[in-house]
Amino acid sequence: MTRLFVIPIALATCVSGLLGTVAAQSAPIVTHDLYHDTSEAVRDYGSSQATGVFHPQERPRPLQRPLPGPLSEGQDAAEQIFPSSPVSAILGFDFDGIPNSANGSLIGVPSDSNLSVGDTQVVEVINTAYEVYDKANHQSFFPPQQISTIFTGMPGLCGQGVTFFFSDPVVVYDKIAGRWVIGIIAYDSTGSTGNECIAVSATSDATGRYYRYAFGFGKGAFNDYPKLAVWPDAYYASYNLFTATNVYGTACAYDRAAMLMGKSTKVVCFKNPNEFSFLPSDLDGKTLPPSGEPNFFVDLFSTTSLHLYRFHVDFATPGNSTFAGPVSIPVKPFTPACGGGTCIPQEGTEQQLDSLGDRLMFRLAYRNMSTHESLVVNHSVQTSLAPAGVRWYEIRNPNKIPRIFQQSTFTDHETSVWMASIAMDHVGDIGLGFSQSGRGIHPGISFTGRVPSDPLNTMELPQQIVAGNGSQIGVNRWGDYSGLAIDPVDDCTFWYVNQYYPTSSGFRFHTRVASFKFPTCH
Repeated sequence: MTRLFVIPIALATCVSGLLGTVAAQSAPIVTHDLYHDTSEAVRDYGSSQATGVFHPQERPRPLQRPLPGPLSEGQDAAEQIFPSSPVSAILGFDFDGIPNSANGSLIGVPSDSNLSVGDTQVVEVINTAYEVYDKANHQSFFPPQQISTIFTGMPGLCGQGVTFFFSDPVVVYDKIAGRWVIGIIAYDSTGSTGNECIAVSATSDATGRYYRYAFGFGKGAFNDYPKLAVWPDAYYASYNLFTATNVYGTACAYDRAAMLMGKSTKVVCFKNPNEFSFLPSDLDGKTLPPSGEPNFFVDLFSTTSLHLYRFHVDFATPGNSTFAGPVSIPVKPFTPACGGGTCIPQEGTEQQLDSLGDRLMFRLAYRNMSTHESLVVNHSVQTSLAPAGVRWYEIRNPNKIPRIFQQSTFTDHETSVWMASIAMDHVGDIGLGFSQSGRGIHPGISFTGRVPSDPLNTMELPQQIVAGNGSQIGVNRWGDYSGLAIDPVDDCTFWYVNQYYPTSSGFRFHTRVASFKFPTCH
């Protein structure tokens, strides 16, 4: 359906505020939910199937941030240049997910595809739709549904029931409680005011009832590019918060204990005009962080550094909450893919694709390995042979003296690889899923990874999940993000979703869901 997304022109010119010297927010901003209640079982919303008349639209690009710092000269400083062995992980399930087709969830682009995995189910979301699959056989429980229907009957923006005014969904699975958490932006017709709509499942069944919440940031404040994460003490979220005068990298903590019971919920936020596109750390694995440990927020600050903040929330006395940082983490110099913008080629068209090379890619995956704690994350950079490769990092000891344990730029000769997502299993294998395109190939989906016995700073050779048989015509936006998640039952199996085109068109992308597992993980 036609989707409106308007950002006032004044906001598009405030990039300097992102890089300025304005002091970071020193005091927490404390609010409550605007509304909360409990839904009916979503399996009974039979009339809400994601269908409608197709009025395609390309959503305007999020603000592009120029990264300060020197660019890498010549070959990328961390580029993996020596050969490796074929990836040892074995593909499991491999099936088409939610399409953006004439009879499907007609939302335009980008897809914003991501997923999460529970004990028995897989939930995929794209820009306004979701689908629930049986993990054992990948069969769908019902056709794709509009995410807005989860919030049917609520007052305000979250309950407006118009697909046009929703975007940027994220789904995560709370492995501690066995609950699903789905978030999406709802905004007004001018695109100047947004709410965050969050649904927490009442049980581990994603087709059942949800505790529903609406959260606001004030009139004229738009909570763009949200990302959600699970932590023992809160559900953490990040936003690029647009106001009339500035753009703030914003970190928020939602009271997880209250939301798991469907009760009124406090929100504690910090705004920082010097940061952009934070990612909160999202818990993987069965070993929790040390008791009382803060959540970690990381962003891509310059061409030679990451910034890390530590968010400690106190819902009993919110004024005691702290957002400490930044801790600057040096990385090898890089040049953002396409300068942060659009330059990725495709076969059969002059239309190039957006790299989103100015930000880290979802998720910032956290794992406590008992002997150490690790964060893994990635972004897109220019390589010696292609416009885009994937720079990835493993950061260790984030609550002490964080350091880069390993980093490299993964490439595949002259094809561009980008729009990636990364995670780690319980034995330390790392998986990486991504888009892949070039002048001689249509955009497809591939994966790679590494095992602990591989040489540090290396990935194995990639394996294709699905070849694209078409290119995206007339539209440069691509994906915005993809999603790689770990199965909480075996803590070994990676599940990945991204988009591709079966035939060339402007809007009719498909998504592909695949699982893979390294033989070293048991």
